[in-house]
Amino acid sequence: MSEPIRHASDQQRFELEIDGNPCRLHYTLSGNIVSLDSVQVPKAVGGQGIAGRLTRHALDWARQQNLRVRPVCPYVAAWIKRHPEYADLLA
Repeated sequence: MSEPIRHASDQQRFELEIDGNPCRLHYTLSGNIVSLDSVQVPKAVGGQGIAGRLTRHALDWARQQNLRVRPVCPYVAAWIKRHPEYADLLA
């Protein structure tokens, strides 16, 4: 899966398209805190690790921008628990 993840900063989301299906991670930026609000992956392309890929990308971006992370989305919160190397980003 080599499709690039795009950062649509004007819409506050990371996105990629898989087989014509839009996959997105929405966020809200307030000061130096980014709230990761929701991850949306259509069922047609589910089970391929796309949500995890979007989450990792968003967290890597937050680290590069020196932002703290608030995982509003339950999926993102659970993903961070499974990947403790990102726990230092939590607000």
